[in-house]
Amino acid sequence: MFRMRKYVDRFAELLLRLRNRHFFLIDLIIFGCTPALALLLRVEAVEAARSHSLSLLVVTLVFGSVKVGIFVVTGLYNRYWRYASIDELAKISLAINVALLVQLGVFFVVLRPFGFVGGEFPRSVPIIEALLALMFVGGVRYSVRFAQRLRQHVRLDGSKDRRVLVVGAGEAGVLIVEEMRSSPELGLMPLGFVDDDDEKQRMRIRGLNVLGRSEEIAEIVGQLDIDLIIIAIPRASGAEIRKIAALCKETGVETKTIPSVYELLNGHVSVRQLRDMQVEDLLRRPAVQTDTTRANALLQGSTVLVTGAGGSIGSELCRQIVAMKPNQLVLVGHGENSIFKVESELRKEIQAITGAQAVRLQAVIADIRDRDRMEHVFALYRPTVVFHAAAHKHVPLMESNLEEAVSNNILGTHNLLRLAARYGVSRFVSISTDKAVNPTSIMGATKRVAELLVQQVAAQTGRAFSVVRFGNVLGSRGSVLQIFRDQLERGGPLTVTHPDISRYFMTIPEAAHLVLQAAAMSKQGEVFLLDMGEPTKIVDLARDVIRLSSRKGGKEVEIVFTGLRPGEKLFEELSGRDELFEPTEHEKILVCAREDRLIGAEDRLHLTPALERMKNAVRQGDQDQLFALLQELVPAYKSKREEVAVLTDL
Repeated sequence: MFRMRKYVDRFAELLLRLRNRHFFLIDLIIFGCTPALALLLRVEAVEAARSHSLSLLVVTLVFGSVKVGIFVVTGLYNRYWRYASIDELAKISLAINVALLVQLGVFFVVLRPFGFVGGEFPRSVPIIEALLALMFVGGVRYSVRFAQRLRQHVRLDGSKDRRVLVVGAGEAGVLIVEEMRSSPELGLMPLGFVDDDDEKQRMRIRGLNVLGRSEEIAEIVGQLDIDLIIIAIPRASGAEIRKIAALCKETGVETKTIPSVYELLNGHVSVRQLRDMQVEDLLRRPAVQTDTTRANALLQGSTVLVTGAGGSIGSELCRQIVAMKPNQLVLVGHGENSIFKVESELRKEIQAITGAQAVRLQAVIADIRDRDRMEHVFALYRPTVVFHAAAHKHVPLMESNLEEAVSNNILGTHNLLRLAARYGVSRFVSISTDKAVNPTSIMGATKRVAELLVQQVAAQTGRAFSVVRFGNVLGSRGSVLQIFRDQLERGGPLTVTHPDISRYFMTIPEAAHLVLQAAAMSKQGEVFLLDMGEPTKIVDLARDVIRLSSRKGGKEVEIVFTGLRPGEKLFEELSGRDELFEPTEHEKILVCAREDRLIGAEDRLHLTPALERMKNAVRQGDQDQLFALLQELVPAYKSKREEVAVLTDL
């Protein structure tokens, strides 16, 4: 048995070594034989065929020359046949059909009338010969792909490929199957699909059967002795993923998934993207079909500057912007390590997507509060589009670092806005937060002032400067999800501040994608709000993290409630009392319909003087003055300091 596997493997290896120069020689042999075989099939006797030997020689030379010439013109000698698909088969068929038309023309217009071919030579030979050529040429080329499949099923060490069930018979599932088949080194053998689409039931896709619906996963796994389940539905909602994940868990078989559609924007579906189930998968929202034409038109060929480019949102914005092929992307950040990491990643991404040097990257280590440094950056690179994602976002930490929060979130934003206005930036997008609505924290109050500043400069310049507001993102540095994972690695417990505390969540790739869409819609001073769906209880998130950790044995990880932290709300709000948000052309993006009421002419008169007083207060460390100024600019701000003062008076 081993010897048989050895011979089969050698045969497959020989086929896999075939290159286009070999196919050229093989084609010459085929084209030298097919006319004779066609004649023999037509006359059904060797003696009768010999009587046409001279005519056969002429036909062989002419028809062979025609087909070789057409194969060269149509690029059939520039193909990589190991990954041949229906596209290559169509190319071969087209080339043979064109050759047949030319052959018929030459045969009936030149060869027969001028006596190069005898009058008794069968007229059907050109058609039969073309059919034979199609069969042999296609067969030889597709033998390379057959060799790939052969080596996948026959391994010299006698080991077995892992038997795979693919959940999702859509485009992603098909691509995963194709890659498993074309890469035998992966050791994965797809056996069938599972899909809930009624039209696909019992159908055959890429040679595999759709074996049933998701409810039948356990039964199918048992029947086929499945080793691995792959969930390949990037557009599935969190509810759908939860259902499928629960059904897969019942089987006890290892389950992997591919990322969501928003994470696949910069690349293709690949087996190498498979990963274990994550909490982010359980909280996915249904993906919508998005026309990215406007966003592409905005960014393609432009110079784009991103602040906070080393952060969670900033770095993801950069990844998605690179895919839209700007002329130049300027990465601005204060932390050298994070900027270095993102720049290195993007350089690889650029080579994979657009070709080397197609997008120029500029990494800039700078503090947005340093006006001279930032002015040099704007003067040097002249950005036309700016995404401002740099901010201090940690709520409890900013409660004890008031001067830093004001300096970075307000004065840093003001610096950027003035430079953007001066250096002709046509579009400025500031990333905001739901904590800016009726804020109870210093971080929220400072981000609300930053929103007002964007609207002020938009009104003064008439340019497309706007704000995009959304809630928490999953997986960002310092996020609750990352804290839970760190606590889990230490063995627990997982800490939650309150049993009823809830937050709006969105994945980082989806948030960045929607920010780019909102940027394309911007006209002047809009506050865009991303549809965050329904809020999620933090305690439910903690339970999902524990469940997905698959801890076996030992004591169960506990959840401990620690009490609300300074500046923390029980529930987050996405819009203020005086704000009215209306739908836009994108179903997941809303726009404030009362932006004129948010900052009117009277507000603009006192905003600029307040900023000057803020600068002085930051320099002097005067926290009382800073609190008073925040309260003046954001009347809805209710600080913990005020609550303490009220209790003292009582």
